[in-house]
Amino acid sequence: MVEEGTLNTTSLEAALGHTFASRELLLTALTHPSYTQFVNSKTDNYQRLEFLGDAALSLILAEHLYQAYPLEREGTLAQARSALAKGSTLSTLAKKLHLSNYLRLSPAEREAGGGGRPSILEDTMEALIGALFLDSNYEKTKSSVLNCYPKLPKNISQLLEKENPKGKLQEHFQQQNPTPPIEYKLLQAEGPDHAKSYLVEIHIDGTHYGQGSGSSKKEAEENAAREALKQL
Repeated sequence: MVEEGTLNTTSLEAALGHTFASRELLLTALTHPSYTQFVNSKTDNYQRLEFLGDAALSLILAEHLYQAYPLEREGTLAQARSALAKGSTLSTLAKKLHLSNYLRLSPAEREAGGGGRPSILEDTMEALIGALFLDSNYEKTKSSVLNCYPKLPKNISQLLEKENPKGKLQEHFQQQNPTPPIEYKLLQAEGPDHAKSYLVEIHIDGTHYGQGSGSSKKEAEENAAREALKQL
């Protein structure tokens, strides 16, 4: 269990480019509900900040995409925002910031692998954005958040293709008649339930086109599809 007095957040604040004026806000953003239940106190957890951070992130991404792609229609921009704000993207950003090192969890939750659970990392990332917003302002929060993301591709289609490689692959072969079958075969699933690793290979019309791995079967299939797209 991470105690308040021993939690050194200097590296995290450096990565965000912001030193919190209110340490209490930062600690709240890093506090899972299980921690408050364990210590049996009125210490706030991150749930309210998560609500605020979700709204702030939505606006930040909407403005960023609006400015980056001035010719794109609303529907396409909305798809891109959903891709950038989805849970797996946020948990990836949280891993980049090493948020699991700063999370305040109950001993039982940490023992169960909560520190690496994607849903908890996603929630914490949103809470952290909410805390940034309250501790600074919109512009500073936007700068910190966008610095966590990779640079947007020149064409928005590249962003959407990355987010739906299976659909893009299916679309490519639908132009052929007859459409060749695409098969994803699970080769391996190993590790504890909270940290499983999957390996999938892809066959198109019986021909092997590559493999993909991931922390879920869906992610492994998507990565396999990306490998196949590279060969087309």
